[in-house]
Amino acid sequence: MSTTLENELNDLRTQSKEKLPPAVSAVFAADAERTEKTVERDKFAQVGATVGEFTLPDANGGETSLSELVADGPAVLVFYRGAWCPYCNVALRAYQRDLLPELNRRGVRLAAISPQIPDGSLSAKEANGLEYSVLSDVGNIVARGLGITFRTSDEVREAQSSLGLDLGVQNGTGEWELPHPAVAVVAADRTIQFLDVHPDYTTRTDPAQVLAALDER
Repeated sequence: MSTTLENELNDLRTQSKEKLPPAVSAVFAADAERTEKTVERDKFAQVGATVGEFTLPDANGGETSLSELVADGPAVLVFYRGAWCPYCNVALRAYQRDLLPELNRRGVRLAAISPQIPDGSLSAKEANGLEYSVLSDVGNIVARGLGITFRTSDEVREAQSSLGLDLGVQNGTGEWELPHPAVAVVAADRTIQFLDVHPDYTTRTDPAQVLAALDER
């Protein structure tokens, strides 16, 4: 992982422990550790699988399709939990800073995808100054097709609710379903060249891994 992103994530872990109520922090930490150990990784989409065509609303009020994203070559898809997630925001900014310039040089499109409604996508785009596409996968249709979604535990749901967060409202469906943070490289023929999934949401795909995956194609 790049030193900058790794340090930022480490700093955030420390800050979260200091700022969150101890009981809430303990629930989140235990859940991240449990998920990392018990997740069924064989359910994740595999390299070589085809991503189904999709058209999703973007933060600017338009729509973006997978066909558009891969029209000129591979695209990088970043799946994140939502604008409410501080770890997601750190990662999105890191991809803006450390990945997007190189992708632009290569002519590779970058898009961030979450299950939140378009208002949430707009918040993520504006708050982080993102210059790439930010799309809303309401209902987790695309993420579920990749096998990377899960439903939050009762303990996490109670802890998040105590902080004033209602994922059912954020996602516009009433469901507390999220994607594991993930990055996919999708080829022009819509096949997956690379998929890195992080059941521990406090960790993320390093920009260098994405560039290496693109170099291998």
